[in-house]
Amino acid sequence: MDTPNPATPDIAIRSQGAPGVPALSCGPGSDKKPKQKDDHHPSAGWGAARSVGKVLFSSKEVLAGTRAMLTMNHEQSGFDCPGCAWPDDRNGLHLDLCENGIKHVTWEMTSKRVDRDFFAQHTVTELAGWSDFALEDQGRLTEPMVYDPATDKYLPIDWDDAFEMVGTAMRALPDPNGAAFYTSGRLSNEATFLYQLWAREFGTNNLPDCSNMCHEASGRALQAALGTGKGTADIDDWNEAETLFVMGVNAASNAPRMLTALAEAHRRGAHIVHVNPLVEAASRRTIVPHEFAAMATFHATETGTFDVQPRIGGDLALLRGIAKVLFETYPTDPSAIDMDFVEQNTSGFEAYRNCCVSESWADIVHQSGVDEATIREVAEIYRRSNKSIISWCLGLTQQEHAVDTVREIVNLLLLKGNIGRPGTGPSPVRGHSNVQGNRTCGIDHRPTPQFLDALAEACHIDPPRAHGLDTVGTIEGMHKQAVSVFVGMGGNFALATPDPAYTFEALRKCALTVQVSTKLNRSHLVHGRAALILPCIGRTERDEQRTGLQSVSVEDAMSRVHLSKGSKRPPSRHVKSEPAIIAGLARATLPGSDTAWEDYVDNYDRIRDVMARVISGFEDFNLRVRERNGFRIAQPARELRFLTPSERAEFSTAALGDVLPPSGYMMLGTMRSHDQWNTTVYSDNDRYRGVKNLRTLVLMNRRDLERMGIPEFGAVDITSFAKDGTTRQVYGYTAIAYDIPEGNAAGYMPELNVLCPIGDFSEQSNQPLMKHLTVKIVAARR
Repeated sequence: MDTPNPATPDIAIRSQGAPGVPALSCGPGSDKKPKQKDDHHPSAGWGAARSVGKVLFSSKEVLAGTRAMLTMNHEQSGFDCPGCAWPDDRNGLHLDLCENGIKHVTWEMTSKRVDRDFFAQHTVTELAGWSDFALEDQGRLTEPMVYDPATDKYLPIDWDDAFEMVGTAMRALPDPNGAAFYTSGRLSNEATFLYQLWAREFGTNNLPDCSNMCHEASGRALQAALGTGKGTADIDDWNEAETLFVMGVNAASNAPRMLTALAEAHRRGAHIVHVNPLVEAASRRTIVPHEFAAMATFHATETGTFDVQPRIGGDLALLRGIAKVLFETYPTDPSAIDMDFVEQNTSGFEAYRNCCVSESWADIVHQSGVDEATIREVAEIYRRSNKSIISWCLGLTQQEHAVDTVREIVNLLLLKGNIGRPGTGPSPVRGHSNVQGNRTCGIDHRPTPQFLDALAEACHIDPPRAHGLDTVGTIEGMHKQAVSVFVGMGGNFALATPDPAYTFEALRKCALTVQVSTKLNRSHLVHGRAALILPCIGRTERDEQRTGLQSVSVEDAMSRVHLSKGSKRPPSRHVKSEPAIIAGLARATLPGSDTAWEDYVDNYDRIRDVMARVISGFEDFNLRVRERNGFRIAQPARELRFLTPSERAEFSTAALGDVLPPSGYMMLGTMRSHDQWNTTVYSDNDRYRGVKNLRTLVLMNRRDLERMGIPEFGAVDITSFAKDGTTRQVYGYTAIAYDIPEGNAAGYMPELNVLCPIGDFSEQSNQPLMKHLTVKIVAARR
């Protein structure tokens, strides 16, 4: 077990360090010397197989983990992977899984337990000094626990007493908006619907979620441009596209099953353009694990045909440059722009044309960081393609101008009529297994009047109409003590959010914090004056209720809804399902409620029957979700029905913002390592970037290192500069040369969340600027 950093004022903020005292990572820590090698082996393949084997053996769950692999992502009879939201195979594939999905499941299936004896042995202050890896590695939570300030320990509490404790605190609030209801993306559709019903019947729209930090910009941009907050492309379109743009994502780590689609696209001759400041593993080659002949012969397939490396924040200028080429080419090649589509389906074309034509190449090149010749080459690929999909992830959305950038993606698709036809469309890459379903089923701090009207009619409640607080707003609300009760349904709020020092202070000002979780994490140790830990079953486990074994549903990144059914025994008889926990909390909060909370828990079909009356696209829910592969929620924009004020797809004309840092500064973005999933860190290695035994690192261009006189593997201190002039620091990080544009740097979250100020969020989406931080990097002080 590693030890706390004594120089850090709050030992829970391990990743900051102090002058002359190197920061500690969230990982397990290692006495081995950090190293990096040029690691250009194919993604997935035998490297992934070896990694999975190590995880299975180290967890002592070889048999259970292997059985899980044979049922994960199987329609009807299996459970949905609790990792990414990439669509399941629809052709009966029996190994539709990936390395990170297996790690995620095995991490959940561990035989280790965090029980009352564990909590009796450790104070919260002691546990706060442990690494985040060490906390989660203790195993599964087994019974409800309540914090005892007298002993600084968690003690057992009965479920009914825990529910009443929350209900009493809720009812004592002078205003329902004094409570906030957070959720991560793993919550099922059924639990999501009950959760938002509880919050709205209580009287608030304070429903922050992880989307506020991840894809909020995507939803707002797509809603404004197309009248839908979701992408229109589905997996069949990916299988037909002639050109795929993959922007701001390393699919090999963040959506590994996408590699199969990329490999198949390459085999049929499609162009695959990767747009990312870092050249990543997903843009090179892969060996698809379920292709046994390829595994046996070590035969790799290309997963990219072109790499483009814009500077951080330069994507909007790059896209504008591609559009400018189309307008320049149109007079001699009318196929460069589909004018029939534009005239029949869009609004604002002339203004957008003028915007592109008047944009200077000097500004486009300067802001994008990509030379004109490369932009023209990419534009030529797009121009020649009859069917194109543009996908993107957090590399685009966690920027200042993210909404404008996603709207520019739509602009480019509209110019070629790449919406509403097979093989085309916008395709955001959602990062968590049901994050899109959470939003569909009501987790939205800005609900539409139509949703609230339907909810009121079906559930006989009077939901509040005023917008609630998002994630940043909730942190600010807690800090000002306007929010005093915080409920976290899954996830690790304290570790995932920006500006830990500020966020920790905010959480500790609460009267009560409630965390519904499967494993011990940082959010249990950064708590209010009163605190509860409520353990829930995992996606892999049996959910037995009064009427029998229950299934839940999830929505993938391409709007397909399907069932998930666990089969493993829960970690103890004292854990409950998420719907049962929510219903118990709701009944205690609203004792006079006419809502049939207990009936909903007895049979989840009853929840789905109500959802069918409330949620557009969920008609006949119970029938359709039991069909093979479930059903896809209708996307009006795919049918060229645009639910915008003009009833047309809307071009946008955003000006190019200045994304370059001031002279002497750099732009830094945070990212995951390969061996982590969101805030869960499995090791200190990052196989696809060739890094071993190190997480407190910063990747930099070799020329930047030479210019600054910093040796490779030299120690550096990093300072971020907030919009309000304040600064934040991390100390003793290790600088590593990497293929990234000059003036740009990258390092891992959640460690570098320390550098993201609470007030530095996009004015367009309210998303924290996790990938758009202005920093200075200097040799470390000794």
